[in-house]
Amino acid sequence: MAALKASPQVNFPSFFGNLDPISKFIFICLGFASVSLVAITTWRVVGYLTAPHLTLAAGDPEGESYIISEAIQKVVERRSNINITVIPTGGTADSLKKLEEGSVELAAAQADVASEQMDVSAHNEESSKPKGSHASVRTVAVLYKDLFQLVVRDPNIKQFSQLRGKTVALPIKGGQYKSFEKVARHYGLLKEDKNTLDIKVTGLNQSQDYDDKQAEEDFKFQRADALFRVRAIGNQGISTLVKEYGGRLVPIQQAKAMKIQHPAFESTEIPQGAYKGNLAVPDEDLPTVAVSRILVARDTVDKSIIQEITRVIFEHRQEIANAISQKHSEVKPLIASIDRPSDTGGSIPPIHPGAVAFYERDQPSFVQENADFLALILTVILLAFSWIRQLKLWMESSRKNEADEYIARAINLMNASQGNLEDRQKQLDDVFRKAADSLIYEKISQESFRTFNEAYKTTREAIEREGQLAQQQIEHKQREVSATYIKAVVELLRDSKQSKDLLQQKIDKILKEVAEKLILEEISQESFRTFIEAYKTTRDAIERQPPFGGIQN
Repeated sequence: MAALKASPQVNFPSFFGNLDPISKFIFICLGFASVSLVAITTWRVVGYLTAPHLTLAAGDPEGESYIISEAIQKVVERRSNINITVIPTGGTADSLKKLEEGSVELAAAQADVASEQMDVSAHNEESSKPKGSHASVRTVAVLYKDLFQLVVRDPNIKQFSQLRGKTVALPIKGGQYKSFEKVARHYGLLKEDKNTLDIKVTGLNQSQDYDDKQAEEDFKFQRADALFRVRAIGNQGISTLVKEYGGRLVPIQQAKAMKIQHPAFESTEIPQGAYKGNLAVPDEDLPTVAVSRILVARDTVDKSIIQEITRVIFEHRQEIANAISQKHSEVKPLIASIDRPSDTGGSIPPIHPGAVAFYERDQPSFVQENADFLALILTVILLAFSWIRQLKLWMESSRKNEADEYIARAINLMNASQGNLEDRQKQLDDVFRKAADSLIYEKISQESFRTFNEAYKTTREAIEREGQLAQQQIEHKQREVSATYIKAVVELLRDSKQSKDLLQQKIDKILKEVAEKLILEEISQESFRTFIEAYKTTRDAIERQPPFGGIQN
């Protein structure tokens, strides 16, 4: 590949000498200001390199708490010198275990599991903690409300108690399962003497890797009668089951009664049409149980660090919402639910002293609190404006149009002799990246880039057409191979002279050959399924055959 021609070198002393006196004075001032800015930046970088680092256990990567945790991490690192690493876990129980053991400092957790698993009432008595015991869990903020949601397909299942003897798709490694057991115990579906459920739970017979996605697959393919989730309203997984797989939401009643044993439980409703407007799903407001999803921390984390994290979360909610990608747009409204935790007598762990310090502070004005950052931003803006103004002439003097070189390289990649399709596509993308860099650095003009872009699109379309043609040829060959084997199987249907065992051996041999062809990708999965239908038909005909040959009519 031809190398690009180097841009002519610019003689800075000559350029500086040709400037007028005012421009020279501005250049000198900018130089001093830039040195000062570099010094300040270096000081801040050193501060960031020695900044505190925390790990946040956030649960399922597809869950709302993980998505929100990632957004909080981005904004906290942007607005403070605190570094946070977000890690996935098997759910609340796993997150709290890591928190208690000290492998993480923060966690997103269900309030009911956090308050009961961590034994809040015992931890409230600090003086009773034995020396060397695990650190206690403390609440930082309430993130949003999780709802217990039961999805079924069978119209005869109209309430939770009718799950007896049914199969529920549910992993057992997270807080969801613990919440499910609490509801099952309330409805008498958990045998207290044996501590066993009268409900079949898919996760009990699966490996530790069994997760929400696999549970959804079990529901989709009717390996489960119901699916239980502790998720916010609008959860994508539940929405898909409702809209595409005939899922129907069932009420979970008696939340106030369950609150007697589980103070973190709250009574709420899933609004009519929350998942589908026409026909509405649910078709009426459904009572259910809600629990708070809370951000918790070890009580050993420094008070000032938690105070700063709490400040960023509450003062930059909109920025946190903006940090959530459009792929998860349904999660953005949950940021408005972030709230101060209240002391509700054991329904959640006690509030962390650092969070208390923020909630009870005398809040300064925005300008007072961010005066140093505002000054730095103003300095950067003024410097950037001045540099842009003074360097524009310098950049224009060294500008060179390289578009012809990029166009020639792009068009040349249309030739098949330049390598296989994948390599040519990578080379084409590399040419585009370099052309884009040249545009950014003003080495080529916008008009030249548009011309190059047309050549790029033409070449890309040619490569794609070539790839499509190659794929069609492969598929045609695969169909021909499959047709040969199907013909061989069908021929066995007409053979009335050979014994049943011999015919069975022949058809099994053909099946083995076809399976090997599938593994080698010499036939497609669609062709293999077509062959299997022919194989089954022939095999059944052979099975009905009399013992000594001859196919019955």
